[in-house]
Amino acid sequence: MEFISTLKAKNELLFIFGLVNFIFASLFVLLSQATSIEVLGTNAWYKPLKFALSIGIFSWTIAWFMSYLPQDKSIQIMSWLIVLMLGFEILYIGIQAGRGQLSHYNLSTPIYGGLYVLMAFAATVVSFITLVLAIRFFQVPLPELPDYYIWSIRAGLILFFIFSLEGFVMGANLSHTIGASSSGKVIPFLNWSREYGDPRVAHFVGMHALQVLPIASCYILKDIRLTFGLVILYTLMAVYVLIQALYGHPFLKS
Repeated sequence: MEFISTLKAKNELLFIFGLVNFIFASLFVLLSQATSIEVLGTNAWYKPLKFALSIGIFSWTIAWFMSYLPQDKSIQIMSWLIVLMLGFEILYIGIQAGRGQLSHYNLSTPIYGGLYVLMAFAATVVSFITLVLAIRFFQVPLPELPDYYIWSIRAGLILFFIFSLEGFVMGANLSHTIGASSSGKVIPFLNWSREYGDPRVAHFVGMHALQVLPIASCYILKDIRLTFGLVILYTLMAVYVLIQALYGHPFLKS
């Protein structure tokens, strides 16, 4: 595919890392069907599967965006940081799934507690990389790109940064849900609660602005005013589902 070869040429490191995560995702799908390991009543392999897919998509998206910027040493440093930080996360989440143990919010031993803190640190590093890239997209002239596309990238990076830090809301609560310690009835696979507030919905919506806004702007809207309108509506939607969760209301009621 032309897209694959182009992406590899743009940033080979992040291309390979993303590909490895997609391979992991395929492996996790097979394991979810072949084993009966569960964590909190849910197939243990669903969580690493979702993370592997998310990390793979994120890596390829960032690789594409980075290619528009001057290819100085900072791009190499940020690329390696993404690989090291998120590589640690997916390996630890996968190992814990295989052991039938929690990865997030696991403070049952000092070692698990320390590894959980390291995961939070890794996620924070990657979040701030997206902020740095957003700033770079404001600083670097890119006359070869349409203005609506540039603004969609800027908005996507900023929303990703804001809603990735929302993970601290769940971390402080030591739970994915608000209003109860367990999710109760959930949406299949996504595991979002259908009984209580679940900040993961806003986390998902806000972070995937990184893909939704540029794709919609570049291939559908192709207009600066329509792009700004989409950014406003998308932001309002992300804020709404966050407020909904904070008040303890489910995204979809059971």
